[in-house]
Amino acid sequence: MSTEPALPAAPGPDGTVVLGASDVARALTRIAHEIVERSKGAGDVVLLGIPTRGVPLARRLAQRLAQIDPDFDAEACTGELDVTMYRDDLHRQPTRAVGVTRLPQAGIEGRTVVLVDDVLFSGRTIRAALDALGDLGRPRVVRLACLVDRGHRELPIRPDFVGKNLPTAQAERVRVRLGEVDGDDDAVVISGRDADATPGGAR
Repeated sequence: MSTEPALPAAPGPDGTVVLGASDVARALTRIAHEIVERSKGAGDVVLLGIPTRGVPLARRLAQRLAQIDPDFDAEACTGELDVTMYRDDLHRQPTRAVGVTRLPQAGIEGRTVVLVDDVLFSGRTIRAALDALGDLGRPRVVRLACLVDRGHRELPIRPDFVGKNLPTAQAERVRVRLGEVDGDDDAVVISGRDADATPGGAR
């Protein structure tokens, strides 16, 4: 659970900025330390980012794990997990593009797999990720790291590592902006529009 103090919200052109670039960086550093502490080292940890923004977040976490544990190979222990064909809403969004799954060089068998996503909302994306992972191998344990937990769960899924617990109304929209994907400064923005309107909303 996040121990970060409540931060003053800053208005922005597309909503209210609740986390800025420095806040995102601090949250990821804290999560990396929590992963190492919970796993008693990073020796058997592999990170799987869930597209889209979970992938760069996983890479950033891997870099931090390597700084904490010099024996951790960030490149060999990071991958991405596409969950498109495992989602239960394909009948509502039949044109959803299929992405790429790239397993880490270190593999996932018997490892501690940390799934990484940007926003945890309904829990349905993570359910799909668990189904996809089950078809790829048998990790020793699976844990979940997310930058933002906005609540409103529809399934009994709980994150192990959270950057920021962000209470929201059902209709509010939470967006994570990352430089690798969006080309601008990192930020978490909340606005009053329907959370299902864009990616990074209903998760």
